[in-house]
Amino acid sequence: MGSAPVPTGDELLRILGALGNPHRMRIIQALTGGRNYVSRLARDLGISRPLLHMHLQRLEAAGLVVGSLELSEDGKAMKFFEVAPFVYRLTPEAIAAAAASLTGAGAAGAAAEPAPEATTRSRRRRTPEPDPPASDGPGTAPPDSVRPDAGQSEDADRPDPADAARAKRSVNP
Repeated sequence: MGSAPVPTGDELLRILGALGNPHRMRIIQALTGGRNYVSRLARDLGISRPLLHMHLQRLEAAGLVVGSLELSEDGKAMKFFEVAPFVYRLTPEAIAAAAASLTGAGAAGAAAEPAPEATTRSRRRRTPEPDPPASDGPGTAPPDSVRPDAGQSEDADRPDPADAARAKRSVNP
């Protein structure tokens, strides 16, 4: 068995991104039976031609399919697609080598992605606290179980980073 080419980091991101959609995987599946033109492929897959074109462009940019424009017997232009021959072997070493070669958006994108914890926290919405029930008379406080701050964790008093960012944007447009 021959050795598979080792894609660069940017190529690997394009390839995996192209295969990371069920429609595109089904397109590859349909084209493994042979080349096909867009209209028939769209009917076979049950998707619209514009949607199919978008997915085919992504697969073609990743080098997984090849398109060619041909004229039919009646003079109509028909776009045919077929699977490009490819073999990739994913191993931890291949991924490490690809990661070391990342350039441009691939290298910056990984560093710029927020941590999942930060994303979850910034999206959390604070719900308003219910008004405490009326007291039985002057000088009596509601029981602890209905006090607005009862049972809240210590970080409930901390400001939400998303609120600070919104406030900063409204002050500095």
